[in-house]
Amino acid sequence: MARYMETRKVERGGFRIKVPESWWEFDVRPESRDDSIRRMVDERVRSHPELAEYRDTYVTFLRKAAADAWKSGALYCGCMAESFGGDTPITGSVTVSLVGGRTRDGVPLSTDPSAIAAGLAPKEARKDGDSWRKVTTVDIPGVGAAARTYGIEDIAVPDDSRGRTIRAVLMQTFVPVPGQEGKVALVAGSSQVLDLADSFFDVFDAITSTFRFTG
Repeated sequence: MARYMETRKVERGGFRIKVPESWWEFDVRPESRDDSIRRMVDERVRSHPELAEYRDTYVTFLRKAAADAWKSGALYCGCMAESFGGDTPITGSVTVSLVGGRTRDGVPLSTDPSAIAAGLAPKEARKDGDSWRKVTTVDIPGVGAAARTYGIEDIAVPDDSRGRTIRAVLMQTFVPVPGQEGKVALVAGSSQVLDLADSFFDVFDAITSTFRFTG
């Protein structure tokens, strides 16, 4: 997967992030995303005809990723969907959301990375195949310290009345927003390809390390 780490800069209101050159990056708004995705897939297939057999798979995955990102409040969504000769493409995504919280008394929650990390619960796998989560802090060059979780987690399916979950590789990095009390930028990377967890952790870490605030 390392060969896909040539990056391009993507800017959104208040921040920028670099994503692998081969990834898909698009508007997540419902009124424009489907047309944007269709045009991107058509363009990619014209440039790489060998991907034609995966066209519907790409469109379905990207539309779902965009819809889930919108429902979660994401301001940005970047996705990978690459064929390595298997039956289905390998997929993953990175989103950026602006989140915040307050205590019951209305006081903004601390954005100090150590305080955030202290409030995030690690989880140990009791046996092979169980979900797990590690909690740590990292230093993002040019930004500073940030709290992070990573692991194999069960993620709730958005708007699912049956409360179903999907098991996924997940990394979440909580970056304090300068000058905005109680606000953090949440950079979240996920993939359902569990066998490539370590590789995806490396990719998600590399992408997150390019995150910068602007303006």
